[in-house]
Amino acid sequence: MAFTDPLRSIKDFDAGDAEWLHLLVGDWQLVADLGFADLLLSFPNRVISAEDSPTGSAIPAPDSDFTVLAHARPTTGPTVFHKDMVGEMIPAADAAPLRSAWVDQRIERFKLTATEAQPAESILVVPLVRNQRTIAVVSMTLDQHFGRPMSQMKTVYRETAEDLLRMANEGTWPDFAVRSDSRRGAPRVGDGMMRLDAHGRVAFCSPNGLSTFRRLGHEGDMAGANLVSIARSLDVRGNGVDETIAPVLAGTMPWRGELEAGNVSVTLRAIPLRRGTSRTGALLLCRDVTELRRRDLQLVSKDATIREIHHRVKNNLQTVSALLRLQSRRMTSEEAKHGLQQAMRRVSSIARVHESLSHDISEDVDFDELIRPQVKLAVETASSTQTVRTEVHGEFGRLPSKCATSMALVINEIAANAVQHGLKDRNGTVSLEVERLPDIFNEDGDVRRVIEVTVSDDGWGMGDTVIEESGASAFRQAGDGEGLGMQIVRTLVASELEGKIRWQPREGGGTCVVIQAQFSV
Repeated sequence: MAFTDPLRSIKDFDAGDAEWLHLLVGDWQLVADLGFADLLLSFPNRVISAEDSPTGSAIPAPDSDFTVLAHARPTTGPTVFHKDMVGEMIPAADAAPLRSAWVDQRIERFKLTATEAQPAESILVVPLVRNQRTIAVVSMTLDQHFGRPMSQMKTVYRETAEDLLRMANEGTWPDFAVRSDSRRGAPRVGDGMMRLDAHGRVAFCSPNGLSTFRRLGHEGDMAGANLVSIARSLDVRGNGVDETIAPVLAGTMPWRGELEAGNVSVTLRAIPLRRGTSRTGALLLCRDVTELRRRDLQLVSKDATIREIHHRVKNNLQTVSALLRLQSRRMTSEEAKHGLQQAMRRVSSIARVHESLSHDISEDVDFDELIRPQVKLAVETASSTQTVRTEVHGEFGRLPSKCATSMALVINEIAANAVQHGLKDRNGTVSLEVERLPDIFNEDGDVRRVIEVTVSDDGWGMGDTVIEESGASAFRQAGDGEGLGMQIVRTLVASELEGKIRWQPREGGGTCVVIQAQFSV
């Protein structure tokens, strides 16, 4: 359930309003950290529609409570609310400032008197206005006992937080064109913060921000400096201070960029500050991501190595398959030739899994893309004189590579067995169906995905016999008295797929082989 659902039920609000609130909440941790304050997003329980409202726009009913839809705590200081406020009600008697700010569309500031149980609090109420309509209210609650007396840094931080909330009141922040920046390595307030004036000069720089630029090679103070000029004086790698990073350093565009000098990498994020249509300055966040970039480079190198290993294994297996094919052509014994062809098919099945892994850095395999041609190939290889069609229904999704190899081999063997025995000397169809069953939740919190795979043929059938095996019974059945293919199937189902297998008659004639497998997700 989305926190904006209460808005969607009211005709005066549209999907754009909800999306804008999602953008705000996606980025408002920045405001909470700058303001050393808790943020609450509230919405009235009952709204008078624009048609019935004396103001011509939707307003809260006079006796309406407000519900807290979202809550953000500061990471730079103590929280005022020690419990999660989402879903809590603000009674109508206490919601007068919220209602007043909503109707007047003006920012309101008031204080709560301190008591023995509750310290003094200062609350800033900000109506969020879009297209001349209030769509929600944000309250920023400050603990007045924290941070007294106010240092210059805390003063600048709080002024910047209030500037961002004022822009939210005017509907100019956040911007639809800029997505909330929650990516790995995104700079935060505690990493380093600068306040720029309208000319791009540094009006304030936090100690961490100064340290970050010192690591880039800058010497001296930052106050009054032009960041573009500073960057051009550094030994900047790559494209230097080009048209993509310069607007970030100047604070003119709400972009993110990266500056590399020497062996140091710093990511930067700029948020232009506006009052109405005029730009008054900018907030610039910076973070040293040198270690992150070093690890990323190691991961890229590791991923490339793993892909290359899978590629070479696939090539080697294909070479083995080709050698088996050549050897089978020289055989005069039909039994030996058939055995080599089966071995060739099994090797090719494993090779296809490694081919899939060589194209994807994850440890999972898109099994549907792999198994569809594999089933067709297994049937075509096993059928000599008869015409056999193949059908595949359902989706496997992504499977762990270990399970993918075992599952591919099992399906390969059962499909071939269906052609050789179930459809012996007759035409027909081999079908593969897959169904996902409810997950299994173990006591240790491990989640096991369960899938049921059915391979069926419309051949001679097996009468009314039903055979079901699992665990140790499958191992006991995998003896010397049966073919190698079924020994492989039973062993893999019991050991690698942790499942069970059942042979049963197919409705309408033929045989079904049902495999239930499970694996960790």
